[in-house]
Amino acid sequence: MTSFGHVLNNVILRNREDVYNRIFVVSAYGGITNDLLEHKKSKKSGIFKRFETRGDYNTTMERLKKKLFRINKGFADIGLDVKTANGFINDRFDKAEAVLKSMDAVMASGYVNRTELLFAARELLASLGEMHSAFNSANILMNNGYKSSFIDLSGWEDGNEFTIDERIKDAFRYVNPEKTVCFVTGYTKGTEGIMREFDRGYSEVTFSKIASLLKAKEAVIHKEFHLCTGDPEIMGMQKVNPLCNTNFDVADQLADVDMEAIHPKASKVLETIGIPIRVKNAFEPDHEGTFITKDYICPESRIEIITGSSAVTSIGIYDTRMVGQVGFDWKIMKVFHDHKVSFICKMTNANTIEIIIKDKNYSKPLLKDLKSKFELVVSREVAIVCAIGSNIAKPGILGMAANALAKKGINILAVSQTSRQTNMQFIVSRKEFVEAQKVLHEALCENIS
Repeated sequence: MTSFGHVLNNVILRNREDVYNRIFVVSAYGGITNDLLEHKKSKKSGIFKRFETRGDYNTTMERLKKKLFRINKGFADIGLDVKTANGFINDRFDKAEAVLKSMDAVMASGYVNRTELLFAARELLASLGEMHSAFNSANILMNNGYKSSFIDLSGWEDGNEFTIDERIKDAFRYVNPEKTVCFVTGYTKGTEGIMREFDRGYSEVTFSKIASLLKAKEAVIHKEFHLCTGDPEIMGMQKVNPLCNTNFDVADQLADVDMEAIHPKASKVLETIGIPIRVKNAFEPDHEGTFITKDYICPESRIEIITGSSAVTSIGIYDTRMVGQVGFDWKIMKVFHDHKVSFICKMTNANTIEIIIKDKNYSKPLLKDLKSKFELVVSREVAIVCAIGSNIAKPGILGMAANALAKKGINILAVSQTSRQTNMQFIVSRKEFVEAQKVLHEALCENIS
């Protein structure tokens, strides 16, 4: 979205004879949601975090508003009416600040549930980013001579108690996408609270729900890169290749290690009703991108993607009472359930169960609880490297992978693969994360006939 000039030419107006009959669900400009909430990776405080801790969020809001004005100025040369755009975002920020002041006063009274108000504040702030980018996009297209519509799903100053689905249906009730290009806020206000369940993945949830409710032919996700056989920054651009086809199972495997083609809960909506997803590089518009369908199986047995995560923790539970005891695994999983922690993979033998979880889900209370119930519990920071594909049922491929890692002196701490054979998962030391990916990509994806 920050490079909207390229998006305008490469995506929206690429075929000027066929501009309409498309709906664009837009995210905020780069980094703006981080400024509104908190940094997604570093957790550096944004406006919400300052509000939550009763810090000086007013100054931070004013600073961000000026940043949005500068963004607006940068789009003047492609058609944005900067004065109108500044007036729009200034009005929204002023009203949002007034709402936050009211919330702050109510919370200070001690008569309300603080948690519920903080949820509401987070939703309010998140919506500002998509309001800004969607309004600007519609304005730019209109000033380029096309009919466009700003579809605001934020429920701004709207007292209707709609669910997310109801709000989408209501917004499109009198809109004909065949005659106007629609730019829709990625944030949708609903009684269930879109961020309670999806948090920062809400734009893709809105995207999938619109596609589902309006029975789209295809759902296209435009990114700044291709979905490739490996990370170009690790492997080198010349060694990776874009994927042409894959399936929803592979997309889920990628999401499990936070390499999301689309949020898994959003993709389920499309998978269930049979709407395919296409992931395209917005800066290479002539490439067809990656086509994701429910039933695709690669005609040749091969690894499609090497990926993984270095932000995972291994929790090993050793207990001599485990062997042959029905339900012992359930006792362990109940602890994880009680702490609301899901896992990426699990390996087991007679007396040991090892579970890999994301670092962000690890906590000392979880470890303490496990240690109180089982003989020996050990945790350590590790990395997971995955070899994924829609059809990897090839004799010897696991041996090839293990042999390649061994030749480079990389010790496999644990390994997991199911009989469905879509994902081989190798647990390695964190310091060997990058090298392990390079080794597996070279052995399994490069120069494979």
